[in-house]
Amino acid sequence: MEAGRPAVPVTHYFWVLRRQLWKIAGFVTLAMMCTFVVSKRITPIYESTATINIDRKMPTAVVGQDAAQATVDDSDQFLLTQVKLIQSDSVLRPVVEQFHLLGGEREGRTQQAIVGIAGLRVTRVPGTYLLLISHRSPDPNLSADIANAVANSYRDYASEVRYRTTADLSTFMEKQMEELKTRTDRSAAKLAQFEQDLSMIDPEQKTSIISARLIQLNSDYGVAEGDRMAKESAWRSVQSGTLESLQVSTQGGALQGLVDRLTDAKQKLGELQASLGVKHPQYIAAARQISDLEKQLETARLNAARRVETEYRQALAREEMLRKEFLDTKAEFDLMNTRSLQYTALKREADADRGIYDELVRKIKEAGINAGFQNNTINLSDPARPSPGAVYPDIRSNLTAAFLFSLLLGMAAAIATDKLDYTIRDPQQAQLFLGAEVMASLPMVRDWKGKLIPANLNRADQSTALAERTKGPATGSITGFEEAIRTLRHSVLLSTSDHPLKSVMFTSAVASEGKTTIAVHFAIAHARQKHKTLLIDCDLRCPGVHSKLGVTPRTGLSTVLLNGLSWRETLIQFESAPGLTLLPAGPSSSQCAELIGGSLKQILAEAEREYDLIVVDSPPVLGFSEPLQMAAAVDGLLVVAVAGETSRKAVDAVLITLRRLHANVLGLVLNEVTSSTSDAYYYHGCYGTYYKGYRIQSLEDAK
Repeated sequence: MEAGRPAVPVTHYFWVLRRQLWKIAGFVTLAMMCTFVVSKRITPIYESTATINIDRKMPTAVVGQDAAQATVDDSDQFLLTQVKLIQSDSVLRPVVEQFHLLGGEREGRTQQAIVGIAGLRVTRVPGTYLLLISHRSPDPNLSADIANAVANSYRDYASEVRYRTTADLSTFMEKQMEELKTRTDRSAAKLAQFEQDLSMIDPEQKTSIISARLIQLNSDYGVAEGDRMAKESAWRSVQSGTLESLQVSTQGGALQGLVDRLTDAKQKLGELQASLGVKHPQYIAAARQISDLEKQLETARLNAARRVETEYRQALAREEMLRKEFLDTKAEFDLMNTRSLQYTALKREADADRGIYDELVRKIKEAGINAGFQNNTINLSDPARPSPGAVYPDIRSNLTAAFLFSLLLGMAAAIATDKLDYTIRDPQQAQLFLGAEVMASLPMVRDWKGKLIPANLNRADQSTALAERTKGPATGSITGFEEAIRTLRHSVLLSTSDHPLKSVMFTSAVASEGKTTIAVHFAIAHARQKHKTLLIDCDLRCPGVHSKLGVTPRTGLSTVLLNGLSWRETLIQFESAPGLTLLPAGPSSSQCAELIGGSLKQILAEAEREYDLIVVDSPPVLGFSEPLQMAAAVDGLLVVAVAGETSRKAVDAVLITLRRLHANVLGLVLNEVTSSTSDAYYYHGCYGTYYKGYRIQSLEDAK
C-alpha cells in the first residue's frame, strides 16, 4: 500500500466474512459433528475429591516454645510446600502399593524409582487452609478410594515425620549431654584456678581502685611538672648574675629593701659632698655606711641565688618521684586490666557452658514429654465420594470449544484468503490500493453469447431476439449489464460536463478483459439516446468489434493506413441503431499498428466535427506500444479489469504509465462482477428482477 492511502476499513472484512458465510458455516458444522462423534467414543472419566483442613493454630507440643508458638504469616509458602509434599514419593508410594497401580512386573522395577499416580491433582482453595486432593479414573469407586487413601497417607506421614523429628532431637541432645557436661566442668575449674592465682575474687574492683589512683597521680605529676618548669626558669635567670634577675625571683623581696637603703645612702652622700666636702666626718661616715650596705647586698644576692637553685632542685626531684610512681602504677594497671579481661572471658565461658547445659537438660525433658503428644493439625474434613456423573468428556464444553475454535479458524482462513488475493474485486478496494475511481461495475452475464444482436436485423427480429434472451436464468444478468452500461455512460459524460468529452478510449492491462464488448455496448447506448456516435476499432492486431456487431467488413482502418483511403469510405451504418457508425479495423496487420499513432489524431480531429461522441477500442496497454499513442490523442480513457481475475499490479502498472504520459484517465470499469467478488452485484440482481416483467410486456406490445 502506498504511503498516505487509508487503511482497509473494517466493513471490508465484514463483507469478506459474509461472502464466505456458507463455507464458514459448513466448516463449523463439520467440526462440531466430528467433535460430537469423538466425544461419544471417548471413555468417560470420573473425579472424586477429598478435602483436607490444616489447623495451624493448634499447638504441636504440650510444653516448651512449640506449645505457645505464634502463627507465622506465610500461608502461601506453607500451603505450596504441603501441595508438593502430598505429591512426593513418600506419601504416594503406600497408596500405589495398596492399589497395585503400577502392575506386578513394573512395580518390581520401580522399587527404587520415584512413583506417581496418574490422574491425581492437588490444589488449594484461595484464602483458606483447605487442600483438595482429586483423582480421575474410569471407575468412580476407585477414584474415591485413591483420593481418600492419599489424604490418609499424607496425614499419617505428617504425624510420623513430627514424631520422628522429636525423637531424633531428643536422642541427639542426650548424646551431646556428656560432652557438654565435661566442657562445663573444665571451664569452671579454669575460673577457680585463675582466681586462686590472683589471690582475689573480683579483680574488676581492684582494677577500678588502681584506675582512680592512676588518675590522681597523673594530676599530681602535671602540677609538679609545671612547678618545676617555673622554678627552672627562675634558676636559669639567676645564673646570669644580674640584680634585676634576683629581684623578679621568689627571693626578690629581701633584696629590694637593701637596694632601696643603698640608693638613699648614695643620695645622702652626694648631698654631703656638695655641702660639707669629702673631708668632713659626716661625709666619711656616710661613705663607710654605703660600703657596708654594698657588702650586705652582695651577701644577700649570693644567698638568694643559692635558695633559688635549692628550690629548683627540690621541684625537679619531686617531679621525678611522681613520674616514677605514675609509671609504676600504670604498669600495675595494665597488668591488672589484662588479668581482668582474662578473668571476664573465663567467667563468661563458664556461665555460657552452664547456661547451655541447663537449657539442654530442660529441652530433653520437654522433648520427652512432647514425643508422646499425638495431636494432629491435619484433618480429613470431607472424605471423597464416588461421583455420580463423568467429568470428562464434557460434550457441551467440547462442542462450545469446537464451535468457537472452528469459527475463529474459518474467519481467519477467509480473511487470509482475501489478503492473499491480489486481484481487483470491488470499487472500494480499487480506491484503496490503486487510488483510482471505479466508474461502473458490470455484472457477469452467465448466458452471454459473445456477440450483440446482429446489426442487419430489423425491429421485429430484434424484438424477437430480445425476447429469446430474456428467457432462462440469465435474464436478470443481461438486463443488469445493459443498465450498468447506461450508468457508465452517465458517469463518464456527466463527470465532464464542464468540458464535454468528444472521444473516449477503452483499454485494459491484458487481453480478454471485455473491453471490446463494453466499448460496443457503450457506443450503442449513446447512439440510442439520439446522439451521433462513431465506434472505431483500433485493435489492428486482433480486431473484434465487427464480430460483436455481426458484420464482416472487407475494408477498415488498416486499409486506410496502408492504401491512403479516406476513413469515411470504410464506415458502416446500422439500421437497428441509426445513430451508430462503425469504423472497423479491417484486415489484421501488425505493420498498421505502428502507423496508427499519428493517423488516429487526425481522424479524431475530423470526426469530432461530425459526431457527438467517438468511442475507441484499443489493444491492451501491457506489451503493446500503440495504446500509449492513442491515449495521448483521445480526450479520456477508461481501463477495463475483470473482477476477481485481473492483477492489481498489472492495473497499477497501466495507471502509472498513463499518468506519466499525462493521459486523462477517467477511471476503472470492473467487468464480470459477481456476488462472490463485490457487493455491487446485489444491485444488478435487483435490476434484473425489476425489469423482467417490464421487458416482456414491452416486447408483446411491440408485436
